[in-house]
Amino acid sequence: MTDRPPPLVVLGCGFTGAVVAGLRTASGGRVIATTRSSERAAELAQAGIDVRVLPELTADAVERLVPDGADVLVAFPPDGATDAAVAPSLGRARAVAYVSSTAVYGGATGRIDEATPTSADGPRAAARLAAEAVYRERGAVVLRAAGIYGPGRGLHQRLLRGDFRMTGEGDQQGRNVVSRIHVEDLARLALAALERAAPGEAFPVADDAPVPQIEVVRWLCARLGLELPAGAPREDLHETLRHDRAVDNAKIKRALGMTLLYPSYREGFEACMAVEAQAPSPVEAARAPRERG
Repeated sequence: MTDRPPPLVVLGCGFTGAVVAGLRTASGGRVIATTRSSERAAELAQAGIDVRVLPELTADAVERLVPDGADVLVAFPPDGATDAAVAPSLGRARAVAYVSSTAVYGGATGRIDEATPTSADGPRAAARLAAEAVYRERGAVVLRAAGIYGPGRGLHQRLLRGDFRMTGEGDQQGRNVVSRIHVEDLARLALAALERAAPGEAFPVADDAPVPQIEVVRWLCARLGLELPAGAPREDLHETLRHDRAVDNAKIKRALGMTLLYPSYREGFEACMAVEAQAPSPVEAARAPRERG
């Protein structure tokens, strides 16, 4: 007898999906993943993942792809049509998890938790909520992730490129509170949700330390030896940089009985920079053994 996990199918094996796939293969599970990129497929295949290059996901393709009793992670952004087409084809799956976004909370500010009303006011929120609905009808667990960062992606990279701007000017610059989640913690939570979360449940997902953006920027600039970036009028920034809210992660940690590897931006960004110094892919980074104190 072995405790080998069930097969995992990752629909849309991008940044988050690749880390989830790496963790499952590291535990001895088979992973089947889809991507539209041949280059991406070659990278994933080197990590022991069974990759299918599909220009588009169709109901027939997904039905053929998912073995009986498999777990399914849906990690591609909504396009208004694909989710509704493929969700009914997941009937053979043991469990389904959908990676959504805190965009579903619209313009809500302050503390965000499971009781915060969602809002379809805006195309991003509407698309995410529509996708959530079709997967939850199938019994999927929904993970509403705050800003996802990790090796090769995140605020530290934007500061290094010099293309990041903060809201406000002077003393008010960057005072908006921002929540984030390290991609490895999101991946661990996704796998745990597939294993033991209640079907149809929805969880806000973030780290333990929502803080004003200026705190993170100052810390990173000092760590990286950079000047503080300039401010910009609120209306000139992408909508994700205008939010002022603290996402409460208590519900998912309680439901899954888990703590985070990277409870704040400090641990998370230090880990990113350590990985980037060695330059493995996110898949290999997830599979690499770690020492835990």
